[in-house]
Formats: sequence, C-alpha cells, structure tokens
Amino acid sequence: MSTVYLSLGSNLNNPINQVLSAISEISANENIKVLAQSSLYETPPIGPKQPNFINAALKIETNLSADALLHAMQRIEQDHQRQRTIHWGPRTLDIDLLLFDNLSIDEENLTIPHPYLTERAFVLVPLLEIEPDLMTPQHGKLQHHLMQLTDRCDIISLSPSNQS
Repeated sequence: MSTVYLSLGSNLNNPINQVLSAISEISANENIKVLAQSSLYETPPIGPKQPNFINAALKIETNLSADALLHAMQRIEQDHQRQRTIHWGPRTLDIDLLLFDNLSIDEENLTIPHPYLTERAFVLVPLLEIEPDLMTPQHGKLQHHLMQLTDRCDIISLSPSNQS
C-alpha cells in the first residue's frame, strides 16, 4: 500500500458540493482508503480573473500505481464536467496528486512531487492541516515553505456551518 496526498479544488457549479462529492467518490473507490481529510478553505485564484476556489487535501492509502491513481482521479474530474480550456482558469473540479510515498516521478502526464507544491499556499495550508510535520526528500519540511508564502493570509477556513 502507498500513502498519497491529494489536493482538490473547485470554483464553478457549487464548488463546496463539487469538492465534497469528489471526496465521497474517492472514499467509495475500493482501492483507496481515506486516512485524513482537511477542512474546506476558500482561496483566491491564480491566473485569470475568476471566482474564488474551494480547496481541500486528502491523505489516502492505495494499492493503485501512481499512473492508475491519476487516471482514476481524472475520471472523477470528467464526471464533474471538468473542462481544460484555460490554463489556470476556472474549473468544476481539479484533483492533483501531490505526493506518492517518497517517489520522484517525472513523466509527460505526471510529476511527483507536484511541481508547484511548495509555491502554493492554497495547497500547503490544507495539506499541513492534516499532516503538520510533513517533509519530503526533495523539499524538506513543508511548513518552512508555507511560512515564505505571503498569500497564506488570504486563505479562509470554512467552518462546518458554512459548508452547506
């Protein structure tokens, strides 16, 4: 079994429900066990002008290969009508594989650790909520990278009463 960290995000078509639905679908996969789930966060977008995002992170255990897990996550994105038209544009659902055990993967369709992992507070804040002392061989302690990001202050944790 492999330990994997995922990042989920949405800013279209009821983003809170998109993310919560995706988490349910991931949990229902017989090859995946969800070990930890972050709170939902409202985060400002990167890229063109668009609505704020809802982001979350998951820690999972899986017997799938990295490539098979990527395809399973892409199927969930497609089920949520994901359109890949504008780079860093609005989307119904985005699921990124952040870390897969301590592997380094550099393939055309998959890079692990995620290439922007240490540059995005909207990824690190939920991730470090579920694993505060997370380290990678490539980056060291991720908390140190988060402290360098000024946009971490723009991230709002949504309380359970705000998630409906």
